[in-house]
Amino acid sequence: MEDYAYILDYLAQGMPVGGSYKREPLCYALGESEFKLFELVPLENAIINIGERVYIGKDPAKRDKISHVKRRVNYDDLTHAAKAELEYIIEDIVRNNPDRFVRFFNEAQSISTKKHMLEEIPGIGNKTMWALIEERRKKPFTSFEDISERVPAVKHPEKLITKRIELELSDPRQKYRIFVSR
Repeated sequence: MEDYAYILDYLAQGMPVGGSYKREPLCYALGESEFKLFELVPLENAIINIGERVYIGKDPAKRDKISHVKRRVNYDDLTHAAKAELEYIIEDIVRNNPDRFVRFFNEAQSISTKKHMLEEIPGIGNKTMWALIEERRKKPFTSFEDISERVPAVKHPEKLITKRIELELSDPRQKYRIFVSR
């Protein structure tokens, strides 16, 4: 369950298509913990900024900007502006939660006899995967910088994670989902 989401796009006049006479303002947002995509209805007179973190959880008293979650959406339902903003928002989430994603590098395991979770990250092949596994056996990674220093082939681990999350969101044919909830 998502409690917080980041605004990807705000449509003050609602969607420009549809036969409805009453248009309501809409927001497209990305969930903070499970990376779910949402269509949100803002409160009347709420000032919404792109990139803003908003509360969408169950407690209505905490909702200062969002009235309710209208529905979950797919990547293809997003506006062009929301798709353009997605990479930057994901990267902010990854950088603001380094412990969660460094833990992934420390705890990632085999998916099958021939595939490892680390190999699903763009830019990490078999050789780099084994270098990461050997280094984490010596001592767990403590930060993104620690990963980069100990495994030189992984220059910006936060950007690699960002690319994987974006790939899972944009391509429904991905066999394995590591970060994005179904």
